[in-house]
Amino acid sequence: MDRAPGLSVRLKLTLSYAGFLMVASALMLAAVWVCILRYIPDGVVYGVPWFAPNRSDPLNGFAYPAAIVLAFLLVFGLVGGWILAGRMLAPLARITDATRTAATGSLAHRIRLPGRRDEFRELADAFDTMLARLEAHVAEQQRFAANASHELRTPLAVTQTLLDVARKDLNGDNGELVDRLHAVNTRAIDLTEALLLLSRADQRSFSRDHVDLSLIAEEATETLLPLAEKRGVTIETSGDMTPTIGSTALLLQLSTNLVHNAIVHNLPGQGTVWVTTSVHPKSVVLTVENTGEKLTPQLVATLVEPFQRGAERIRTDHAGVGLGLAIVKSIAQAHDGTLTLTPRAAGGLRVTVQLPTRHRTPRDAA
Repeated sequence: MDRAPGLSVRLKLTLSYAGFLMVASALMLAAVWVCILRYIPDGVVYGVPWFAPNRSDPLNGFAYPAAIVLAFLLVFGLVGGWILAGRMLAPLARITDATRTAATGSLAHRIRLPGRRDEFRELADAFDTMLARLEAHVAEQQRFAANASHELRTPLAVTQTLLDVARKDLNGDNGELVDRLHAVNTRAIDLTEALLLLSRADQRSFSRDHVDLSLIAEEATETLLPLAEKRGVTIETSGDMTPTIGSTALLLQLSTNLVHNAIVHNLPGQGTVWVTTSVHPKSVVLTVENTGEKLTPQLVATLVEPFQRGAERIRTDHAGVGLGLAIVKSIAQAHDGTLTLTPRAAGGLRVTVQLPTRHRTPRDAA
């Protein structure tokens, strides 16, 4: 926004220092003047001008050097104030330069202001932290855009190939071709919907209501129970009421993704999934554990990245589009919560979602 030109902060500080020094000096000289007047007899009149030094006249003898002292203090205050203001505002100049550098798109620059902690140091450290987070966010968005483009390009390329085959073979049986096109198109639609859901969670563009996370987790479990029975996986649920505030639809998607992930990446025919909820003084917790292959901490750390399914994990037709845990992480963060993934010692994965609690009211108890 364009603003009218004005005095610089350095000049304002300089004038403030000089003005304060002049006022203090004038008050001091006035006090000395009053003290001198107390010792002058009444009715005494001196004829010497004020600017001519006269040792026999205390008033005229005081006025001349006082004027010289005030003039010297004014010059001293202006010069000293200018130098001191420049030294004090030097960190602000470094912060300004870093801001201009970041405005050009270079987010790798850091201020790294030296010295002890003061207001400028705290401002510089906060700015460096903001730049680091912004740089990480931009890099994540760029990586996500590249991965999304790659994932979307695959079904489109397959569709194009199948259509070319069908166009060249007009007399052939296209029943199998139609089924394959349907499967590819379904995958593309699922991927697009997942991307839209992820974007919605990142932008926090949803309404918040009073919800019970335990009921939402129970609904997700009942929905996926047929899939668990088909794969021979047992689901065990337990827990308490977990009141929180958020979007019912997004929290249901979060719970569904976690339970689905636990069912799919499990031991075939003899796996188990544990879904538990608990409430704490300041948070509610949803924990989903599953049996399965042993996972390394390094592999687990990559599972929340978009399109990362884990090379060592069991992959099936139900593996999804690779956005399940990434969506869970975005939904948890959009609700001011956290997502924690921990490999189980016996094999499998433990996923913990922690959200802020909603204190119960008499209406809730009723």
